[in-house]
Amino acid sequence: MSVPLGAGLQDRGVLVTGATGGIGSAVVEALAEEGSRVAAVDLDQDAVDALVGGLEDPERHVGIAADLRDTGRLDELVRGARAQLGSLHALVHVAGVLVRRPDIDAVTEDDWDLQHDVNLRATFFLNRAVARVLQEDGRGGRIINFASQGWWTGGFGGSTAYSASKGGVVSLSRGLARTLGPDGITVNCVAPGAVDTPMLRDGMDDPALDAFREQIPLGRFAQPAELAPTVVFLASDHAAYISGATINVSGGQLMY
Repeated sequence: MSVPLGAGLQDRGVLVTGATGGIGSAVVEALAEEGSRVAAVDLDQDAVDALVGGLEDPERHVGIAADLRDTGRLDELVRGARAQLGSLHALVHVAGVLVRRPDIDAVTEDDWDLQHDVNLRATFFLNRAVARVLQEDGRGGRIINFASQGWWTGGFGGSTAYSASKGGVVSLSRGLARTLGPDGITVNCVAPGAVDTPMLRDGMDDPALDAFREQIPLGRFAQPAELAPTVVFLASDHAAYISGATINVSGGQLMY
C-alpha cells in the first residue's frame, strides 16, 4: 500500500500566504487535494475568495485578505485562521516582493524598506505568531518559509536588495528551527530557482531571460506546480525529522 505524499495532512489546518500568486495558488491547490483545510491569505479579498471558491469542497477552506506589513495584526490573523479552520498545523509563507533595479545606485531607501518589510520583517513576526499558537496547542507543527536561489548566489537582474532579504529569511529560519525544536515545531525553507511567474519576468527583457535560462542544467524555467510537492512533503509526516533545512528547487542552477 502506497503512502501518500501528504501523509498526516488530512483535516489539518494550513495557513498559506501569497496565496493568489503563481506559486502560492499551486501550493493551496496541492494542500487542498491532500485533504488539508487551507486559509489562503493575500492582499485582495475578491482574489482569495475566487481561489477558495475554485477548490473542491470550498466550504472547508477560507480566504483572508491581509497586508503582512501590518505586523501588529499578525497574531489576530493567525488566531482567526485557526478558529475558522478548527486547528492549525502549518504555515507556508510564500508571500514576497521583488523590485529590480539595473544597478545599486538606482536602489532607493523605499525599495530597500519595502522588500525587507515584506520579505524579512513580516516573516519574523508571522513565524512568531504561528509559533505561539502551535506552542499553545502543544502538538508541534511546521513552518515553511520561502527563500530564493538569491540567498546563495546574490541574485540576478538587479535583485541585490531582494537577495539580501532572502538571505535573512534563511538565517532567520535556522535560528527559529533551533529555538522552536524543543516544542516539536520544524522550520524549513524552500529556495526556488527560476519559476515562470510574473515576478520572474518583471523588469527582464528576453535576452536577459534567455541568458538566465542557459544557466539552468535542465534548460527551462520551473512551472509553479513543480514547487508544490516540496511544500506538501515538508508539511507532512514524512518530514518530521527535517528542520533547519533549505531545500533547493532550482533545476540544478544552484548546487550546494
